Amino acid sequence: MDIIFLNELKVDTIIGIWEWERRIRQTVVIDLEMSADIAKAAATDEVADTLNYKSVAKRIQEFVAESSFQLVETLAEKIAAIVRDEFDVRWVRVRVNKPGAIRGSKDVGVLIERGERTA
Repeated sequence: MDIIFLNELKVDTIIGIWEWERRIRQTVVIDLEMSADIAKAAATDEVADTLNYKSVAKRIQEFVAESSFQLVETLAEKIAAIVRDEFDVRWVRVRVNKPGAIRGSKDVGVLIERGERTA
């Protein structure tokens, strides 16, 4: 299994459980690892033969910017579903960080894996 990754995708969104969080936009940072078979793309040198990470990034940015979830857990699940369903990815690892959410900590968040990880 090959992996295409996207790190530190920053998007402003409504996220949080507290009333004040529901009134402002906060930055979340998203990391994605997605299974792919890049052999054909490597041979042809054509973007049409691979998972287009620009298309994935644009879709996730649009979705997250328009979303309004209370929990980063929910946001991570929705991102994983989009990647798997819309981009035909068998396995995805999604990390969603909420920088500054806990005083004294750089960031907090969740890391999930969904799908079947095959060799």
